Amino acid sequence: MSDQFSNAQVIRKPAVSSKGGIVAAQSRKAAEVGAEVLAAGGDCVDAVIATTFALGVVEPWMSGAGGGGAMVLYRARENRTEVIDYGMRAPNSLRIEDYPITGSGTAADLFPWARVKDDRNLHGPGSIAVPGVVAGMGEAHRRHARLPWKDLLAPSVKLAGEGLLVDWWTTAMIASSAVDLRRYPASATAYLQDGLPPNAPWGIKAEVRMPQDRLKATMAQLAAAGPRDFYAGDLAQTIASDIQSAGGALDVEDLAAFRAHLREPLAIPYRGGKVFATPELTAGPTMARTLGLLEKAFSPGRNGPDAAAYTAYAQALQAAYRERLQDMGDADGRRSLGADAIAPACTTHFSAVDRDGNMAAVTQTLLSTFGSRFVTPRTGLTMNNGIMWFDPEQGNPNSLAPGKRCLTNYTPVVAEAADGRRLAVGASGGRRILPAVSQLLSFVMDYGMDLDAAIHQPRIDASEGAVVIGDVRLPSAVRDALRGTFDYEEARIQTMPMKFACPSVVLRDGVTNSGATEVFQPWSEAVAEG
Repeated sequence: MSDQFSNAQVIRKPAVSSKGGIVAAQSRKAAEVGAEVLAAGGDCVDAVIATTFALGVVEPWMSGAGGGGAMVLYRARENRTEVIDYGMRAPNSLRIEDYPITGSGTAADLFPWARVKDDRNLHGPGSIAVPGVVAGMGEAHRRHARLPWKDLLAPSVKLAGEGLLVDWWTTAMIASSAVDLRRYPASATAYLQDGLPPNAPWGIKAEVRMPQDRLKATMAQLAAAGPRDFYAGDLAQTIASDIQSAGGALDVEDLAAFRAHLREPLAIPYRGGKVFATPELTAGPTMARTLGLLEKAFSPGRNGPDAAAYTAYAQALQAAYRERLQDMGDADGRRSLGADAIAPACTTHFSAVDRDGNMAAVTQTLLSTFGSRFVTPRTGLTMNNGIMWFDPEQGNPNSLAPGKRCLTNYTPVVAEAADGRRLAVGASGGRRILPAVSQLLSFVMDYGMDLDAAIHQPRIDASEGAVVIGDVRLPSAVRDALRGTFDYEEARIQTMPMKFACPSVVLRDGVTNSGATEVFQPWSEAVAEG
């Protein structure tokens, strides 16, 4: 590891506890919105909806109405767990011939697919898949919400009216995608000043805000007209028209046909407890394989994870990833899906629990940072680049095709430990999500850690083929063992670029709730109601 950073710096972010509800999110402002909904008598699902749309305004590079995702819900009264899947899919109107392969090497974003002419599958209107977030929130509201839809969207309307506050983190995130944002006029207007990233002022009483007037109007319309307007109303017409006018495929029929789906979670037994994960085209099945291998690989000690445990984490994750990627050309464990050029975390995860014990683990994404980097001019919505999830070469299991569902890396989970405690956890960070979630589950379920201990416990990452990345804060015995067994590299937990995933987690122990978020994420926080 070669760097210039301080070896003495210590950063902590304590977990919070409450008899009331808690929302743990990558944005404190959005978590506060969710916590206020809980304080107003809302269900956990009400908090999920309000937090989702607030995140789309204050953290638009990670998620929003233009993206997709999934949630795992635990309903305490029925003692039942369910999944709402609102992952993106390719438009039915997509034409494969519009994505010709150039033969000039590989693309340089999350996945090193063969390069497509003009990078049409990576950014711009041609990279947009049918978004699912609004459908997912609509389904959750229909099933469980207590408060009116318009009331849950009101905070996002207010936040958009205030404009996007520019601080150093805003600047860093916009700068990371500015080269593509400036290609599209509405995107440049929304996020750049004179074609450059905005900067926070030095003056203590000065501030810079990027106007979000079109986004405010869109959120107000969505609040008043309801979620179906996004798919079969005036909003649908506007979104499709903006995309097609710019050369994209998505049309009103694609939007009208989209539905969120209620699915049975994977129920994964682990150490006398159970982990409920998302099924099908997520990392849930790989999570099941990882936990199955872990349970056989080591017996937890009393003093927290040791060298044997971390070695087992790495071996189980590598084996599970090999199986996951075999059908994608990665049978020998090499870096076939982008570890060499892995992008910054481009997803958001939040977890919530209410005073009645209902819980939610929610992961949503635009895929890349700022998704397609394309803002629809009349709505102010930043759209996903879900087409990048597909291999543009034909004849492979994940090859691009019209109407096809996207294969994803996210894995929100709700778990019950053998001691009766429940937790909801997930993370952002692409392929790095699964290692983070697996280890946090182990810290709580194997070692009985509370959230303050678990969130500060150093982790490894083993999502990059043969390479294992270790946190420099790991004990020397652990580092030596990993170095002797694997192709081992060390990294710091840092803000940007993140070398590990960014988790948010809540836990319920009896009638007491707690919440915690990634220590080095500058905006993240767990916020208790009232």
